[in-house]
Amino acid sequence: MPSGKEAPSGPLARATSAEIRAEMSRRRISGTRLAAAAGLSQSYMSHRLRDQAPFTLNDIEAICAALDQELCPFLATVLHAMVTAQD
Repeated sequence: MPSGKEAPSGPLARATSAEIRAEMSRRRISGTRLAAAAGLSQSYMSHRLRDQAPFTLNDIEAICAALDQELCPFLATVLHAMVTAQD
């Protein structure tokens, strides 16, 4: 991949951002607030929530911590959504 280019969001990345958006909605938390709590910039968070680039695993860990959610159950929910969507 050329330097400076971000990989497009694939199915797993899109399912992850969808679950993050769903959790944000359930908790009524804004992207700006979640970004601050996770130690990410608002611009960085917004870009990824719109599926313009994928979250990193470090991002997902920080977001789960900010949402007070366990990582493994969160990822299981994401994977379940992917499998369900494929059916």
